[in-house]
Amino acid sequence: MSRIGKLPIKIMPGTEAKLQDNVIIIKGPKGELKQTIHAAVNVDINEGKDGKKEINISVKNESDKKNRALWGLYRVLIDNMVEGVNKGYAKQLEINGVGYRAAAVGNKLTLNLGFSHPVDFSLPAGITATVEKNVITVSGIDKQLVGEVSAQIRRIRKPEPYKGKGIKYATEILRRKAGKTAASTAK
Repeated sequence: MSRIGKLPIKIMPGTEAKLQDNVIIIKGPKGELKQTIHAAVNVDINEGKDGKKEINISVKNESDKKNRALWGLYRVLIDNMVEGVNKGYAKQLEINGVGYRAAAVGNKLTLNLGFSHPVDFSLPAGITATVEKNVITVSGIDKQLVGEVSAQIRRIRKPEPYKGKGIKYATEILRRKAGKTAASTAK
């Protein structure tokens, strides 16, 4: 039995969940998300012991290892959807380097990162970016999309290990390398 999959998902007040065919739709104050459900996974929306609505996940065959993995996966995906439409998700990226800067205008992020030209990055629908000093905040209701867009922005100019110049996550710790000191100590 999946330890994560068997946990019920509490639906917060102001959130609506419904199942149509093989698609679960979660609506909340921040928006709406949809997720297609695998054929081996069962989703039930009912009232819990405390009278509040909850979502329960189960699988058709618990003895199959792949089904147990899908059980936990879909429970976490649906839980992320419920949290996303209520609170939303955000990731912060830091820009380090002399002359490195960013500007957000509408759904476009303009990055000056030491290249011969500024890099324009178009944000997908449902994602917003704000820039304060040298920190870019990427936010949205879909956790997977927020993480993917953050990774794409970081990939434009990864932090280098000697001076740490580039774009890194705010929580990321860089392993710095020592420069060439062998020539000066050999004398």
